[in-house]
Amino acid sequence: MSRVAIVILNWNGRSFLEQFLPGVIADSPSYAEVIIADNASSDDSVKWLQQNHPSIRIIQNTSNGGFAKGYNDALAHVNAEYYVLLNSDIEVTPNWLDPMIRMLDAHTSVAACQPKLLAFHQRDEFEYAGAAGGFIDKWGYAFCRGRIFDTYEKDLGQYNNACEVAWATGACLVIRKSDWDSAGGLDADFFAHMEEIDLCWRLRNRGRKIMYCPDSTVYHVGGGTLNKISPRKTYLNFRNNLILLTKNHASRFFWLKIYLRMCLDGIAAFRFLFSGDGSHFMAVVKAHFSYWGSLGKTISKRRKIKREVSVFATSCIYRGNIVVDYFLRGKKKFSDLDPQKFTTRNT
Repeated sequence: MSRVAIVILNWNGRSFLEQFLPGVIADSPSYAEVIIADNASSDDSVKWLQQNHPSIRIIQNTSNGGFAKGYNDALAHVNAEYYVLLNSDIEVTPNWLDPMIRMLDAHTSVAACQPKLLAFHQRDEFEYAGAAGGFIDKWGYAFCRGRIFDTYEKDLGQYNNACEVAWATGACLVIRKSDWDSAGGLDADFFAHMEEIDLCWRLRNRGRKIMYCPDSTVYHVGGGTLNKISPRKTYLNFRNNLILLTKNHASRFFWLKIYLRMCLDGIAAFRFLFSGDGSHFMAVVKAHFSYWGSLGKTISKRRKIKREVSVFATSCIYRGNIVVDYFLRGKKKFSDLDPQKFTTRNT
């Protein structure tokens, strides 16, 4: 078993590999192996890798099953103490990996962690996909320290403290192999988006912790394979968020919250429609049809999770409504939120 495996999932991303892979190789410690997991690319990514980086191990998946299945398939062939899931559009910095490995080595209760995630094109600003660690409100809406919806904070050192978080970004996720295996990896039914939040929630329901490591910094291009304004991404985010909530939420008030989420999602859909974004309106509608169509399967997963855990994690959950706080109360920054509304207990 090797110490660390840095696994980059690639799909038709030769340009990103050309731009960022040399930096990953140069700035990663000698104890870490860099591996490319190719998700059945139709471009010449694999040929380019073989010609320009012949020593890099390539795992070729037989199909493009998305982010979740792609990593599940690839990591089945990797044996290391720690896995690093790293997006192909990430620029790492010198000494980016050591602090996260030290954190995991020092704290055996921690299953996974993430670095500080800044925007590649706006380098003093936090990036959408994970910023300074992820949280969830009581309705299942995800947000980050440093980024709430489309408001991005400047990095002024305000989040330079290590802290426990509800979820760590899949753009750069360091996780113990033992925890990955015990949780069963990512849920392939998500295809892409929020699958790392689901994984982190499942781990936290098992009593494990997720951390943010501010001593490590990476820069993320973002939207490399699916732009954030894409209706497809809107569909996945709305559908997957409901699946996420259904699988992992404690029993108390669960169905009431699903009903109220349907109402909130309906408001969001009509907001798209009245703004002239008919394609995004339809994406939300399709997301709800898909969610209800697969509800039986999701409930089966929920029952399995409930059999495996005795305590549902509620720490790092914001007991307010982030949608109301952001759009109606003008709370645009993490620091605007009431700190007393963040739970620190499990139920």
